Amino acid sequence: MQTRRLGRTNHESSVAILGGAVFYKDTPETAEEKFQQAIASGINHIDIAPGYGQAERALGPHIKPMRDQLFIAGKTAEVTADKAWPRLEKTLHRLCVSKLDLYQIHGVTSEDVVDERDETFRMIIEARDQGLTRYVGVTGHDLGAPRAHLKALLRYDLDTVMFPVYPKVWANPEYRRDAEALIAECKKRDVGVMAIKAVARRPWGDREVDTSSWYEPFRDEANVARGVHFALSTPGVHAFCTSSSADVFPLAIGAAENLRPLSEAERERAMEDMESEGDIFPLREHAVGFIRRP
Repeated sequence: MQTRRLGRTNHESSVAILGGAVFYKDTPETAEEKFQQAIASGINHIDIAPGYGQAERALGPHIKPMRDQLFIAGKTAEVTADKAWPRLEKTLHRLCVSKLDLYQIHGVTSEDVVDERDETFRMIIEARDQGLTRYVGVTGHDLGAPRAHLKALLRYDLDTVMFPVYPKVWANPEYRRDAEALIAECKKRDVGVMAIKAVARRPWGDREVDTSSWYEPFRDEANVARGVHFALSTPGVHAFCTSSSADVFPLAIGAAENLRPLSEAERERAMEDMESEGDIFPLREHAVGFIRRP
């Protein structure tokens, strides 16, 4: 699998990041097959959070013997430092590590949230100063995420950002403008850029929810590959995070292993082909019952 330098972290990250949400219901025993599949493909970067069910407990025993080979990114969704510090300690314990490579403020979806999380932004920076994490960043799912992340980037000394990049949302002129402004600032500051929702298709609507994702993902090889290649062909994007859906997981890895950059014409066609699909955002309208709290 290809690697790309993740900004000033200097980590040569696999273009696919192992999304920890896929291990939501796992035990160490049931997690092993997916984990080993990811490692065998060349994935060297794991993104995980306390809100991903049993994931931290399931992966900790597998991470421990190969800690030096992996870039471990954790998250906190807490609003206050007095709650965020114990969360960090618990994450370190569950993952069987003494420090993280990256610690991220999770779920920053509007400029107001940046203000609300000021205390935890300062807390993760202090955690970096104390050596409990090497780098710090921000993540968020929703239409307001790029603008919010730019505000956070201008206010705090951050090393990475993570936000949605997929054809439907990229066709939204306002979202794309905000995302491109964020990416431009990241390039200026040498900040790592990671994409989420690469394989998103549409909200569930009245259809039966039959996989562990709050939105309906594409689940055929061709469309999964196009979504992954679209995200990774977006100028300034270094890597994408794999889906929480176990059936999409191997397809996304395969697409990353066989990465083919899309031409501008192919990117435009991908956006046009999704015109009839519904938007998965705003989050509050489409993720009711699926939002996972730490």
